[in-house]
Amino acid sequence: MLDTHTASTTVMIRPWIDPLVDRHGHDPRSAYVEHFWLGVIGPTATWVLRRLAAGFDEHPDGYTIDLAHLAVSMGLSYRQGDQGPFGRALHRCVMFGLAQPRSDGYSVRRRVPDVTQRHLKRLPDDVQASHADWSARITRLTAADIERRLVEAGVPPHAAALASEAAALAA
Repeated sequence: MLDTHTASTTVMIRPWIDPLVDRHGHDPRSAYVEHFWLGVIGPTATWVLRRLAAGFDEHPDGYTIDLAHLAVSMGLSYRQGDQGPFGRALHRCVMFGLAQPRSDGYSVRRRVPDVTQRHLKRLPDDVQASHADWSARITRLTAADIERRLVEAGVPPHAAALASEAAALAA
């Protein structure tokens, strides 16, 4: 049986501070990430990113997490490095600029940027068209401003992100 509480698998997760992306990006748990980033980084990396970013709701300045426990709780095997499915998924988050290694763990984006054109071109034509439509509709409203105001009014960050995105897409 895997011992999920060993010190060697416990790391620090800190927010990756990026003022531009933090202001204009997307919550990792948003529909945008599901529809457009998922096809770029894959489903396992998407879930790893979402789980790590969700920790910032309760611990905005960072937190410690046992990666082996997280992997097993997601139904994945854990091996040190990027040899297993969990490690490969975490490595994809790093490769695509959604997380970055630190000496004591990882910095993880609280918000993710738009998918680049280079990566969009690898997605099916209908997904590319959907992204173009999404971009045209979302730029009329500033979802980040709506979200910021909802958070200032006391709405939890994740709920504010989902609500602002839904409002922008409905416009």
